Amino acid sequence: MEALYAITTGILTACGLYLTLRGRTFPVVVGLTLLSYAVNLFLFSMGGLTTHGAVIINGAKDYADPLPQALVLTAIVIGFAMTAFVVILAMRARSEMGNDHVDGKKDDNE
Repeated sequence: MEALYAITTGILTACGLYLTLRGRTFPVVVGLTLLSYAVNLFLFSMGGLTTHGAVIINGAKDYADPLPQALVLTAIVIGFAMTAFVVILAMRARSEMGNDHVDGKKDDNE
């Protein structure tokens, strides 16, 4: 279970980093979103992956830690707000500059 979780987090991070380094704004937005998903998975894994932990501590030895769950919930809200802001920023930059390149310049082959 832990290996699958780590591989998934690594693949999301690698894909997000690759897309963030692209020259157009839409892949950058998708890359930032994938990076935020990878960070959410990483934060959630910091609490430990217990499969049969109790939700409420009622004398149980093995219980689920609520702190990573709260951090991930907060990170999801912040990630959604960041994605909405970056999409609006990209749309505004495209309307003002006339293209969707990150540096504002057109390619030589276009």
